Amino acid sequence: MIRVLTYNILAGGMTPYRGERRRTEPLARLISAVQPDIVGLPEGLNPRRGAEKAVVEELAERLEMTLIRGDHPTAGSEFQVACLTRLPVLASQVHLRPGRLTRPVLEVRVREEDGGELTVFVAHLIASFHKGRAAERLRRREVEAILEIMAAARGQPHLLMGDFNTLAPGEPLRASALLRYVLYLDQALPAEETERDGHPHLGYVLPERLRPLQPLIVRLLSQRSALWLIDALAGLYVSRKSIALLQRAGYVDCFRHLHPDDPGLTCPALMPAGRIDFIFASPELAPRLRACRIVQEGNGVRGAEASDHLPVLAEFDSSTVGDAEGEQTRPQAIATFASS
Repeated sequence: MIRVLTYNILAGGMTPYRGERRRTEPLARLISAVQPDIVGLPEGLNPRRGAEKAVVEELAERLEMTLIRGDHPTAGSEFQVACLTRLPVLASQVHLRPGRLTRPVLEVRVREEDGGELTVFVAHLIASFHKGRAAERLRRREVEAILEIMAAARGQPHLLMGDFNTLAPGEPLRASALLRYVLYLDQALPAEETERDGHPHLGYVLPERLRPLQPLIVRLLSQRSALWLIDALAGLYVSRKSIALLQRAGYVDCFRHLHPDDPGLTCPALMPAGRIDFIFASPELAPRLRACRIVQEGNGVRGAEASDHLPVLAEFDSSTVGDAEGEQTRPQAIATFASS
Protein backbone atom coordinates (compact mmCIF):
# COMPACT_ATOMS: atom_id res chain seq x y z
CA MET A 1 0.00 0.00 0.00
CA ILE A 2 1.21 3.49 -0.85
CA ARG A 3 -0.41 6.65 0.51
CA VAL A 4 -0.21 9.89 -1.46
CA LEU A 5 -1.25 13.32 -0.21
CA THR A 6 -1.63 16.60 -2.10
CA TYR A 7 -1.69 19.65 0.13
CA ASN A 8 -1.56 23.36 -0.63
CA ILE A 9 -0.10 24.66 2.64
CA LEU A 10 -0.65 28.37 1.79
CA ALA A 11 2.32 30.63 1.15
CA GLY A 12 4.87 27.95 1.94
CA GLY A 13 3.48 27.50 5.46
CA MET A 14 4.17 31.13 6.40
CA THR A 15 1.59 33.64 7.58
CA PRO A 16 3.11 36.96 6.46
CA TYR A 17 1.19 39.08 8.94
CA ARG A 18 0.81 38.81 12.71
CA GLY A 19 4.52 38.48 13.30
CA GLU A 20 5.50 36.18 10.41
CA ARG A 21 3.78 33.22 12.03
CA ARG A 22 5.07 29.81 10.89
CA ARG A 23 2.46 27.05 10.67
CA THR A 24 4.92 24.18 10.99
CA GLU A 25 3.25 22.68 14.06
CA PRO A 26 -0.36 22.36 12.82
CA LEU A 27 0.80 21.28 9.36
CA ALA A 28 3.08 18.58 10.75
CA ARG A 29 0.36 17.26 13.05
CA LEU A 30 -2.25 17.14 10.32
CA ILE A 31 0.04 15.48 7.78
CA SER A 32 1.43 12.93 10.24
CA ALA A 33 -2.10 11.89 11.19
CA VAL A 34 -2.58 10.19 7.78
CA GLN A 35 0.99 8.81 7.52
CA PRO A 36 1.58 9.52 3.82
CA ASP A 37 4.46 8.06 1.84
CA ILE A 38 4.47 11.02 -0.58
CA VAL A 39 3.27 14.59 -0.06
CA GLY A 40 2.87 16.97 -3.00
CA LEU A 41 3.12 20.63 -1.98
CA PRO A 42 1.80 22.92 -4.75
CA GLU A 43 2.66 26.01 -2.70
CA GLY A 44 5.62 24.62 -0.86
CA LEU A 45 8.31 27.26 -1.10
CA ASN A 46 8.50 31.02 -0.78
CA PRO A 47 11.81 32.19 -2.28
CA ARG A 48 11.39 35.65 -0.79
CA ARG A 49 12.20 34.21 2.62
CA GLY A 50 15.30 32.36 1.49
CA ALA A 51 17.48 33.72 4.30
CA GLU A 52 15.71 31.61 6.90
CA LYS A 53 14.88 27.93 7.00
CA ALA A 54 11.75 27.27 4.98
CA VAL A 55 8.73 25.68 6.65
CA VAL A 56 8.96 22.79 4.19
CA GLU A 57 12.47 22.09 5.48
CA GLU A 58 11.13 22.02 9.03
CA LEU A 59 8.31 19.70 7.90
CA ALA A 60 10.81 17.34 6.26
CA GLU A 61 12.73 17.12 9.54
CA ARG A 62 9.63 16.70 11.70
CA LEU A 63 8.12 14.05 9.44
CA GLU A 64 11.47 12.35 8.69
CA MET A 65 10.92 12.68 4.95
CA THR A 66 13.13 13.74 2.06
CA LEU A 67 12.43 17.18 0.58
CA ILE A 68 12.63 17.60 -3.18
CA ARG A 69 12.49 21.22 -4.31
CA GLY A 70 10.68 22.29 -7.43
CA ASP A 71 11.97 25.85 -7.51
CA HIS A 72 14.19 27.14 -10.28
CA PRO A 73 16.24 30.35 -10.58
CA THR A 74 14.62 31.25 -13.91
CA ALA A 75 11.06 30.62 -12.73
CA GLY A 76 10.42 33.95 -11.00
CA SER A 77 9.70 34.74 -7.38
CA GLU A 78 6.25 33.19 -6.93
CA PHE A 79 5.62 30.20 -4.69
CA GLN A 80 7.11 27.04 -6.15
CA VAL A 81 6.11 23.40 -5.84
CA ALA A 82 7.84 20.84 -3.64
CA CYS A 83 7.52 17.20 -2.63
CA LEU A 84 8.16 15.22 0.55
CA THR A 85 8.65 11.46 0.56
CA ARG A 86 9.84 8.73 2.87
CA LEU A 87 10.52 6.42 -0.10
CA PRO A 88 13.87 6.17 -1.90
CA VAL A 89 14.12 8.86 -4.60
CA LEU A 90 15.42 7.47 -7.89
CA ALA A 91 15.28 10.67 -9.93
CA SER A 92 13.71 14.11 -10.01
CA GLN A 93 13.34 16.84 -12.59
CA VAL A 94 11.99 20.40 -12.69
CA HIS A 95 10.06 21.05 -15.90
CA LEU A 96 9.93 24.58 -17.28
CA ARG A 97 7.75 25.75 -20.14
CA PRO A 98 8.28 29.52 -20.41
CA GLY A 99 5.18 31.25 -21.70
CA ARG A 100 3.05 28.17 -21.06
CA LEU A 101 3.53 27.21 -17.40
CA THR A 102 3.11 29.80 -14.66
CA ARG A 103 5.13 27.65 -12.26
CA PRO A 104 7.46 24.70 -12.89
CA VAL A 105 6.11 21.17 -12.72
CA LEU A 106 8.06 18.87 -10.42
CA GLU A 107 8.61 15.24 -11.41
CA VAL A 108 9.79 12.74 -8.79
CA ARG A 109 10.37 9.02 -9.36
CA VAL A 110 10.43 6.83 -6.24
CA ARG A 111 10.89 3.16 -5.46
CA GLU A 112 7.97 1.59 -3.66
CA GLU A 113 8.46 -0.80 -0.76
CA ASP A 114 7.73 -3.82 -2.96
CA GLY A 115 10.39 -2.78 -5.49
CA GLY A 116 8.10 -1.17 -8.07
CA GLU A 117 8.59 2.36 -9.36
CA LEU A 118 6.11 5.23 -9.27
CA THR A 119 6.45 8.66 -10.86
CA VAL A 120 4.60 11.64 -9.41
CA PHE A 121 4.09 15.06 -10.96
CA VAL A 122 3.26 18.05 -8.74
CA ALA A 123 1.63 21.09 -10.34
CA HIS A 124 0.06 24.40 -9.39
CA LEU A 125 -2.08 26.01 -12.09
CA ILE A 126 -2.66 29.74 -12.34
CA ALA A 127 -5.59 31.27 -10.43
CA SER A 128 -6.32 34.79 -11.81
CA PHE A 129 -10.05 34.33 -11.14
CA HIS A 130 -10.69 38.00 -11.93
CA LYS A 131 -9.84 37.23 -15.58
CA GLY A 132 -12.85 34.91 -15.86
CA ARG A 133 -12.80 32.66 -18.91
CA ALA A 134 -9.47 34.13 -20.00
CA ALA A 135 -7.91 32.53 -16.90
CA GLU A 136 -9.40 29.18 -17.87
CA ARG A 137 -7.76 29.49 -21.28
CA LEU A 138 -4.43 29.99 -19.50
CA ARG A 139 -5.06 26.89 -17.40
CA ARG A 140 -5.92 24.87 -20.49
CA ARG A 141 -2.59 25.92 -21.97
CA GLU A 142 -0.87 24.76 -18.78
CA VAL A 143 -2.65 21.40 -18.83
CA GLU A 144 -1.64 20.89 -22.45
CA ALA A 145 1.98 21.51 -21.46
CA ILE A 146 1.68 19.12 -18.51
CA LEU A 147 0.28 16.39 -20.76
CA GLU A 148 3.29 16.83 -23.04
CA ILE A 149 5.62 16.54 -20.04
CA MET A 150 3.90 13.38 -18.78
CA ALA A 151 4.02 11.74 -22.21
CA ALA A 152 7.46 10.38 -21.33
CA ALA A 153 5.85 8.38 -18.48
CA ARG A 154 3.16 6.87 -20.69
CA GLY A 155 2.87 3.13 -20.18
CA GLN A 156 4.28 3.33 -16.63
CA PRO A 157 2.34 3.99 -13.38
CA HIS A 158 2.31 7.69 -12.63
CA LEU A 159 0.08 10.32 -11.10
CA LEU A 160 -0.51 14.05 -11.26
CA MET A 161 -1.51 16.01 -8.18
CA GLY A 162 -1.79 19.57 -7.00
CA ASP A 163 -3.89 22.71 -6.92
CA PHE A 164 -5.63 23.20 -10.27
CA ASN A 165 -7.61 26.34 -9.35
CA THR A 166 -10.55 25.11 -11.41
CA LEU A 167 -13.48 22.70 -11.25
CA ALA A 168 -14.12 19.42 -13.01
CA PRO A 169 -17.07 19.17 -15.44
CA GLY A 170 -20.37 18.98 -13.57
CA GLU A 171 -18.84 19.97 -10.23
CA PRO A 172 -20.69 22.37 -7.91
CA LEU A 173 -19.41 25.84 -7.04
CA ARG A 174 -20.69 27.42 -3.84
CA ALA A 175 -19.82 30.92 -4.95
CA SER A 176 -21.72 32.47 -2.06
CA ALA A 177 -19.45 30.67 0.42
CA LEU A 178 -16.34 31.80 -1.48
CA LEU A 179 -17.49 35.42 -1.57
CA ARG A 180 -18.41 35.39 2.13
CA TYR A 181 -14.98 33.99 2.90
CA VAL A 182 -13.24 36.70 0.88
CA LEU A 183 -15.32 39.42 2.57
CA TYR A 184 -14.30 37.94 5.92
CA LEU A 185 -10.64 38.16 4.85
CA ASP A 186 -11.09 41.74 3.66
CA GLN A 187 -12.27 42.66 7.14
CA ALA A 188 -9.79 40.54 9.11
CA LEU A 189 -6.53 41.01 7.20
CA PRO A 190 -4.38 44.00 6.25
CA ALA A 191 -5.63 45.94 3.26
CA GLU A 192 -2.22 46.17 1.56
CA GLU A 193 -1.98 43.54 -1.18
CA THR A 194 1.66 42.86 -0.29
CA GLU A 195 0.53 41.72 3.14
CA ARG A 196 -1.97 39.22 1.75
CA ASP A 197 0.34 36.53 0.40
CA GLY A 198 -1.77 33.60 -0.69
CA HIS A 199 -5.05 35.15 0.51
CA PRO A 200 -7.47 36.54 -2.12
CA HIS A 201 -9.36 39.81 -1.86
CA LEU A 202 -12.75 40.54 -3.39
CA GLY A 203 -11.35 42.53 -6.32
CA TYR A 204 -9.15 39.55 -7.25
CA VAL A 205 -11.99 37.03 -7.17
CA LEU A 206 -14.60 39.03 -9.07
CA PRO A 207 -14.18 39.17 -12.86
CA GLU A 208 -13.50 42.69 -14.10
CA ARG A 209 -16.89 43.00 -15.77
CA LEU A 210 -18.64 42.23 -12.47
CA ARG A 211 -16.65 44.63 -10.29
CA PRO A 212 -19.14 47.48 -10.75
CA LEU A 213 -21.70 45.17 -9.12
CA GLN A 214 -19.56 44.66 -6.01
CA PRO A 215 -21.80 46.77 -3.68
CA LEU A 216 -24.88 44.87 -4.90
CA ILE A 217 -23.17 41.50 -4.44
CA VAL A 218 -22.17 42.43 -0.89
CA ARG A 219 -25.79 43.30 -0.10
CA LEU A 220 -27.05 40.07 -1.66
CA LEU A 221 -24.67 38.02 0.46
CA SER A 222 -26.45 39.28 3.57
CA GLN A 223 -29.75 37.90 2.30
CA ARG A 224 -30.00 34.14 2.70
CA SER A 225 -32.71 33.86 0.06
CA ALA A 226 -30.33 35.27 -2.57
CA LEU A 227 -27.46 32.85 -1.96
CA TRP A 228 -28.89 30.16 -4.24
CA LEU A 229 -29.09 32.69 -7.09
CA ILE A 230 -25.41 33.63 -6.67
CA ASP A 231 -24.43 29.96 -6.68
CA ALA A 232 -26.53 29.20 -9.76
CA LEU A 233 -25.24 32.13 -11.81
CA ALA A 234 -21.61 31.52 -10.87
CA GLY A 235 -21.94 27.84 -11.70
CA LEU A 236 -23.00 28.75 -15.23
CA TYR A 237 -20.21 31.30 -15.61
CA VAL A 238 -17.26 29.14 -14.52
CA SER A 239 -15.59 27.16 -17.31
CA ARG A 240 -14.39 23.59 -16.60
CA LYS A 241 -12.46 22.72 -19.75
CA SER A 242 -9.00 22.25 -18.18
CA ILE A 243 -9.91 19.14 -16.19
CA ALA A 244 -11.78 17.77 -19.20
CA LEU A 245 -8.46 17.66 -21.08
CA LEU A 246 -7.01 15.33 -18.45
CA GLN A 247 -10.13 13.18 -18.48
CA ARG A 248 -10.01 12.78 -22.25
CA ALA A 249 -6.36 11.78 -21.96
CA GLY A 250 -7.40 8.86 -19.74
CA TYR A 251 -6.38 10.19 -16.32
CA VAL A 252 -8.62 9.11 -13.48
CA ASP A 253 -9.83 11.67 -10.95
CA CYS A 254 -9.25 9.51 -7.86
CA PHE A 255 -11.74 11.17 -5.53
CA ARG A 256 -14.60 11.46 -8.01
CA HIS A 257 -14.00 7.92 -9.29
CA LEU A 258 -14.70 6.50 -5.81
CA HIS A 259 -17.18 9.15 -4.61
CA PRO A 260 -19.51 10.07 -7.47
CA ASP A 261 -22.02 11.89 -5.23
CA ASP A 262 -19.80 13.53 -2.58
CA PRO A 263 -19.00 17.21 -3.33
CA GLY A 264 -15.54 16.74 -1.79
CA LEU A 265 -14.97 20.48 -1.45
CA THR A 266 -11.37 21.40 -0.63
CA CYS A 267 -11.15 25.20 -0.64
CA PRO A 268 -11.42 27.48 1.26
CA ALA A 269 -10.99 25.19 4.25
CA LEU A 270 -12.94 27.53 6.53
CA MET A 271 -15.93 27.88 4.17
CA PRO A 272 -15.60 25.17 1.48
CA ALA A 273 -16.82 26.37 -1.91
CA GLY A 274 -15.22 24.15 -4.57
CA ARG A 275 -13.07 21.11 -5.26
CA ILE A 276 -9.90 22.43 -6.87
CA ASP A 277 -7.28 20.03 -5.40
CA PHE A 278 -6.88 16.78 -7.32
CA ILE A 279 -4.99 13.52 -7.56
CA PHE A 280 -5.12 11.99 -11.05
CA ALA A 281 -3.98 8.42 -11.67
CA SER A 282 -2.68 7.23 -15.03
CA PRO A 283 -4.53 4.31 -16.68
CA GLU A 284 -1.71 2.01 -15.54
CA LEU A 285 -2.07 3.13 -11.90
CA ALA A 286 -5.86 3.46 -11.69
CA PRO A 287 -6.59 -0.27 -11.06
CA ARG A 288 -4.53 -0.04 -7.87
CA LEU A 289 -6.66 2.77 -6.39
CA ARG A 290 -8.35 1.63 -3.18
CA ALA A 291 -9.32 4.77 -1.26
CA CYS A 292 -9.42 8.54 -1.59
CA ARG A 293 -10.73 11.13 0.83
CA ILE A 294 -10.62 14.77 1.84
CA VAL A 295 -8.76 15.17 5.14
CA GLN A 296 -10.86 17.38 7.42
CA GLU A 297 -8.77 17.09 10.58
CA GLY A 298 -6.03 15.09 12.24
CA ASN A 299 -4.25 14.89 15.59
CA GLY A 300 -6.60 17.50 17.01
CA VAL A 301 -5.93 20.01 14.21
CA ARG A 302 -8.80 21.21 12.03
CA GLY A 303 -8.02 21.86 8.40
CA ALA A 304 -8.70 25.60 8.59
CA GLU A 305 -6.16 25.93 11.40
CA ALA A 306 -3.32 24.77 9.15
CA SER A 307 -4.10 26.16 5.67
CA ASP A 308 -6.82 27.58 3.43
CA HIS A 309 -6.95 24.26 1.53
CA LEU A 310 -7.91 20.80 2.74
CA PRO A 311 -5.52 17.99 1.74
CA VAL A 312 -6.55 15.07 -0.46
CA LEU A 313 -5.33 11.57 0.39
CA ALA A 314 -5.28 8.61 -2.04
CA GLU A 315 -4.27 5.02 -1.26
CA PHE A 316 -3.03 2.55 -3.83
CA ASP A 317 -2.30 -1.16 -3.59
CA SER A 318 1.29 -2.28 -3.98
CA SER A 319 2.56 -2.63 -7.52
CA THR A 320 2.60 -6.43 -7.28
CA VAL A 321 -1.09 -6.51 -6.36
CA GLY A 322 -1.86 -4.04 -9.13
CA ASP A 323 0.02 -6.13 -11.70
CA ALA A 324 -1.82 -9.27 -10.66
CA GLU A 325 -5.24 -7.65 -10.91
CA GLY A 326 -4.52 -5.23 -13.75
CA GLU A 327 -5.63 -7.39 -16.65
CA GLN A 328 -9.02 -7.94 -14.99
CA THR A 329 -9.65 -4.48 -13.57
CA ARG A 330 -8.05 -2.02 -15.97
CA PRO A 331 -10.74 -2.05 -18.73
CA GLN A 332 -13.53 -1.73 -16.16
CA ALA A 333 -11.77 1.13 -14.36
CA ILE A 334 -11.27 3.11 -17.55
CA ALA A 335 -14.80 2.47 -18.77
CA THR A 336 -16.28 3.61 -15.47
CA PHE A 337 -14.21 6.79 -15.56
CA ALA A 338 -15.12 7.54 -19.16
CA SER A 339 -18.81 7.42 -18.36
CA SER A 340 -18.59 9.66 -15.29
